[in-house]
Amino acid sequence: MDLELRQLRCLVAIVDSGTFTDAAIELGISQAAVSRTLLSLEQVLGVRLLHRTSRTVSPTTAGVQVLARARHLLAEADDLVREATTGHTRLRIGHAWSAMGTHTAEFQRRWATRYPDVELHLIRTNTPTGGLAEGLCDLAVVRTAIDGNRFGSVTVAQERRFCAMAADDSWARRRSITMAELGTRVVLVDRRTGTTTSELWTEDAQPRLEYTNDIDDWLAAIATGRCVGLTPQATVTQYRRDGIVYRPVRDAPPVVVQLAWRRHDPHPATQAAVGLLSELYDAH
Repeated sequence: MDLELRQLRCLVAIVDSGTFTDAAIELGISQAAVSRTLLSLEQVLGVRLLHRTSRTVSPTTAGVQVLARARHLLAEADDLVREATTGHTRLRIGHAWSAMGTHTAEFQRRWATRYPDVELHLIRTNTPTGGLAEGLCDLAVVRTAIDGNRFGSVTVAQERRFCAMAADDSWARRRSITMAELGTRVVLVDRRTGTTTSELWTEDAQPRLEYTNDIDDWLAAIATGRCVGLTPQATVTQYRRDGIVYRPVRDAPPVVVQLAWRRHDPHPATQAAVGLLSELYDAH
C-alpha cells in the first residue's frame, strides 16, 4: 500500500482539532472514515501514531516525527497545486547578474500596465541560464551562450562593455579604456555566469585572470584596487556602488543580450515579454 496525501491530511486534522469527531467535520467525512484512514496510515508506516483515550488524542513519539514531516509534505503539495493552477497568471524572468540593466524598472512598470492579469517576478539566480535550466523561472535574460537544443531564444540587444575599477584607480580619471590596457591588469572573472573570457584577448596580450562566483564578491574585490573587471553596460546601471566606477572599453566586442525560454514548454506570455523588451532596447 502506498502513502497517500489524504492519510497525512487526516493525521494533521485529528491532532489539530483534538478529536476524531472534529476531524471528521473538518474533512467532510464520517468519523468511521477518519478511523479507517488513520489505521491505513499506521499500517503503511508500520508504527502507531496516536495515543487515544476517551477524552484526548496525542501523538506518540513516532507520531510527533511523522506529524512534522506530514505538515511539510502537505505544504509542498499545496505549493505544487498553486504553481500549476496559477502558472499562466504569473511570469518569472530570471537573470544571473543585471536583469535588463537600465530598462529593468521601466519593463516592470509597462508590464504592470499592459498585462495586469500576469504578475511579473524578477529572480536573480547565479547559474549560466539565470535559473531557466533549474526550473526557477519561465524566461531568462542571458548574456552568454545557451543550449539551442533545450532552449529557444531571441536576441533583443547588444550592450557595450565597461571596465569596473576602484574609484581611486588612476584610470578613473580617463574617459575610456582599451582591451590592450586591460591585458596589463588582473581581471576578475565570474567563471560560471560572466561574459568575460580569455578569448577576448590575443595570445600575446592576455591579462592575468582571477575568479569569483558572485556579483557582490566581484564588486568587493574590485573596490580594493587590486583588480579590475570587464562587464556589460547593464551592470553599470544595476550595481552603482560607492568605491566603484565604470569606464567604457572602446574597442571591446559587444555583449549579446538574449531572452530565452524552454523550447518545448514556452510560457504563453513569452512573445509579449520579447516584444516589450525589444521595444525598450530599440527606443534606447
